[in-house]
Amino acid sequence: MTQSSIPLDAATPAPLTKPQDVVEAAGHPAGSGNMRPGYDHRLANEDLAPLRKQKWSSYNIFAFWMSDVHSVGGYVTAGSLFALGIASWQVLIALIVGILIVQVFTNLVAKPSQRTGVPYPVVNRFLFGIKGANVPAIIRGIIAIAWYGVQTFLAAESLNIIFLKFIPGSAALLEPSFLGLNALGWISYAILWVAQAAVFWNGMEAIRRFIDWAGPAVYVVMIVLAIYLVSQAGWENISLDLSSGEPLDFWASIPVMLTAIAIVVSYFSGPMLNFGDFARYGKSFQTVKRGNFWGLPINFLFFSILTVITASATVPVFGELITDPIHTVERIDHWFAILLGGLTFVTATVGINIVANFISPAFDFSNVAPHRISWRMGGMIAAVGSVILTPWNWYGNDQAIHYSLGILAALIGPLFGILIAGYYVIARQRIHVDDMYTMDETARYWYRRGYNPNAMWALLAAGVPTIAVAIVPKSLVFAGVLDAGWGSISDFSWFVGCGLGFAFLVLFERLHPRVPTLEGETAGVSDGTAPDVLEGYPDTATAAVAIVEAEAALRSAPAQDETEQPAAAGAKE
Repeated sequence: MTQSSIPLDAATPAPLTKPQDVVEAAGHPAGSGNMRPGYDHRLANEDLAPLRKQKWSSYNIFAFWMSDVHSVGGYVTAGSLFALGIASWQVLIALIVGILIVQVFTNLVAKPSQRTGVPYPVVNRFLFGIKGANVPAIIRGIIAIAWYGVQTFLAAESLNIIFLKFIPGSAALLEPSFLGLNALGWISYAILWVAQAAVFWNGMEAIRRFIDWAGPAVYVVMIVLAIYLVSQAGWENISLDLSSGEPLDFWASIPVMLTAIAIVVSYFSGPMLNFGDFARYGKSFQTVKRGNFWGLPINFLFFSILTVITASATVPVFGELITDPIHTVERIDHWFAILLGGLTFVTATVGINIVANFISPAFDFSNVAPHRISWRMGGMIAAVGSVILTPWNWYGNDQAIHYSLGILAALIGPLFGILIAGYYVIARQRIHVDDMYTMDETARYWYRRGYNPNAMWALLAAGVPTIAVAIVPKSLVFAGVLDAGWGSISDFSWFVGCGLGFAFLVLFERLHPRVPTLEGETAGVSDGTAPDVLEGYPDTATAAVAIVEAEAALRSAPAQDETEQPAAAGAKE
């Protein structure tokens, strides 16, 4: 293969970075991002460029999902499904169906990023256009900022319990307040804010090590908590049926089961959309799929069963059903239980916050102006923004969440459907990697002034009705026009948006084709239908780049012994 077989567009070279520069690639030594000379500095830095090496194993992906599932929110969500008025076996079916849907969709969204080695906002460039890709990135980034603040606040509540138990004098800090949060809350929030920022600042490898440890650690404590409560209650007093009220007959239970399925999918919709930010690090697509299998259906079901056993034991032990693990630990009223439980739930919340709400805006905001905003700076923008939003003031207000985040969250479904349709149906899994990093107006993904009209119109056409489905039913329930049961329609907004986004993009591309299919092209093209061509490289595009660089290095290097063969740049040791 010759160097001319992989054309480079004329553009302003991206600046090189020093080893300790803030623009250093996320968790990698300087230079690990495959920064080619032709990449435009307005579109690329070492965080957004295709990876030279993809080192994450199936366990790393599995640990990612453990951190995402093992949280107070995951505990309450799983427990709440058993209180919908349907039988336990029906809840189990809903859990299995819901999490299998999540697994399938997660695999779909993982492939384009894993095979190209680029994060979620960059992979959108082939579809939305070089500039248009900022639209889905900013939408996802804003949602992540809001929930980053909420999760940090929830973790701070757990830390408050530890302070009040072991430092009685800290109760005096509950009186003074600023911007709606008491002094103790500010202290706990600040401690966790700094702790999360420290983990994040050290890069993706530090985050990988943290989640590799955090997920299993939470499991150990959850199992200990379940064993303790069951021993106190007696196994004969444990009922796995947490249903309340009159049991529903079979036909009446079907809509409730569908709602339970929708709740499971909606719960994972955020991290599912930008899962490519993590899948890009996987050694291979098969590695990512194995990690998803163990991390989603296996892990989620085991955690749900553990949750139900723990919640069921609270009835005979405390005389009431407690579905919040923080309150469960509080009721045990033993210093060791409070310390261990509090620190565990803090760890769990920090884990989900970093993987679900810190990584996404880091890449998303860096994508807006890579030459000015690094991965680290993007993450810190999110961290500072989370404080400015003062999440403690609106988290308890249903209408504030409903109308502010509800509108943005409703767009996750359309964005997902558009990406899946664009990659698998329209582009047929073929992406020209280099053309996602050029501002050349003749390049494949420039479209019209940097925007693909079909993708933008598809987002608008799918987004408006999806927002209506997410907002209107609950608004009418709030107004007393409809019964509370009609509000469950909003739980299906993700499915509505995903289906409409998929359908509209296919329709518009059939009427006015814009996304190139790259039929017959191989040079610089990532082909998702092809097997891995070289261990350590996701596709022909990045493998070819490494080979070309190795050939160039060989030509420029001093004469070597003929028996000495240089390794391709970035090849696995």
